[in-house]
This record gives sequence, C-alpha cells and structure tokens, in this order.
Amino acid sequence: MVSKNLTTTLLLFTTFLFISGSISAVHSSPRLNATTKDLEFVRTSCNVTQYPDLCFKSLAGYASTVHESPARLTKVSVDVAILEAKSTVVFLSRLSRSAPEVKNCVSYVRYALDSMRDDCLPILRNIIRGGGVAAAPSPAAPPSSEVFSNKMDDVITYMSTVITFEETCTDEYEDEEGKVKTVVCDRVNKLKMFSSIALSLANSLAKNGSSP
Repeated sequence: MVSKNLTTTLLLFTTFLFISGSISAVHSSPRLNATTKDLEFVRTSCNVTQYPDLCFKSLAGYASTVHESPARLTKVSVDVAILEAKSTVVFLSRLSRSAPEVKNCVSYVRYALDSMRDDCLPILRNIIRGGGVAAAPSPAAPPSSEVFSNKMDDVITYMSTVITFEETCTDEYEDEEGKVKTVVCDRVNKLKMFSSIALSLANSLAKNGSSP
C-alpha cells in the first residue's frame, strides 16, 4: 500500500511538472516582426472572450501571421486549443497508469481533439482561402454571406461539442475527492479555457464577418 501511494504521489508530481511546461509553451511571446497594430488587433479581439489575458498571451505570438484577420485569429485559437488538447491527452494517459479511472477522461479529451482537428480546422482553412466569402459562382448558388454563415454555424456547433466533451470528463469527478480529481480537473479546466476562447472568437467571427 505504501509503495502504491508513493508511486501515485511521484506520478502526480511528475504530471504537475508536465502541466507547468505545457502551459508555458502555449503562452507564446510576441514575434519580433509583429507590429503594434497587429498586437492591438489581437488584444482588442480577445476582449470578447471570458479570458482576455490568457487569450492575448496565447495568441500574441501569432499576431504577424494573423495580420488583423478575424478568420485567421479564430483558426489560430483553434490551433492553440489543439496543442493544449494534445498535451492533455498525453498527461492524462500517463496519469491513468496509476489511476485507471482516468481512462474515460482520456477518451473524452481525444473526442474533443478530433473534433477540433478534423471538423473545425478544415472549415476555417476553407474560409481563409476564400471559400464561403467569395462571390457565388452562379445565380442558383446561395449568397456568399449565407455560405459563410452556414460554415460558421458548423464551427460553433463543433466547438460547443468540444467543450461538452471536456465538461463530461470533469463531471465524472463531481462526487469524488482526492488528489487525482484535483489534478485531472485542474488540467481539463485549463483546456476548457482555451476551447472557450476559440468558441468566443468563432462567435465573434460569425457575427461580424471575415476578412480572410
């Protein structure tokens, strides 16, 4: 029993260090070629989110790539959430070696990761390339604004599903106590913050339109 407890404690400590490293990696520093205007665009855009400081810290490093494009900023926010989800899957998988009950949570986070990577990103890439915002190819085709609106509805639905998967993971620990609950919920709640940022920016993009 002592040996098992010691192993669990060491694993929790190791995963704590892993969390610290992964979070630091996500908080990117502004690139040298980003202009003040580029950075201000990111900062202002982040004000629509629940976590404007975290939003700016994680996205400011991409300001020169975003270049005042709401569509690009939304896509980058999903990219960052994907990076966080990947590190969360690795973290939870390691933790599940000593806490098998965490395996369900690993599955839910993987579902969230797959939805962002396989569903959201292709749509946003298409919008950035001009799909859904260019002129309709024929009189029978729907207006470009309608196409764009439909695409963004899909992105918002997918990102909402992502957060539902993440919440399902933490909900499983609602009636639990202990170190495993604390570590899992802290880690997944952090991931939910990045997913929330992406969802907020997607909502803003859908409402205000895009300049790819």
